[in-house]
Amino acid sequence: MKHDILLSFDYPSETAAQVVERSLQPEIGAIDDERSRASLECEGKTVTIQLAASDLAALRAGVNTWCSLVSVAERASGVDSSGMG
Repeated sequence: MKHDILLSFDYPSETAAQVVERSLQPEIGAIDDERSRASLECEGKTVTIQLAASDLAALRAGVNTWCSLVSVAERASGVDSSGMG
C-alpha cells in the first residue's frame, strides 16, 4: 500500500467514543479489498481510523466510505463528534 491517511474523531466523553467505535467495528475487514484496508482504534475520547490504499482513487473512496460510516454511527447513537482532525 503506497498511500495512507489517519482519520481522527474526537468525542465529548470516552463512553461516546466507545459507542461509535463499537458501531464501526463490524465493518473492519468486511469492506477491505485488494486496493485498500482499514484499522480502527478507540483511545480515550478519540476514535481513529487508519486507511491504507494502493492508489489515490482507492484512498479517496475509503475516506468517503469511512466518513459516511462514522456519520451514520453518530446519528444512530445520538453522539456528536467535536471535530475531525
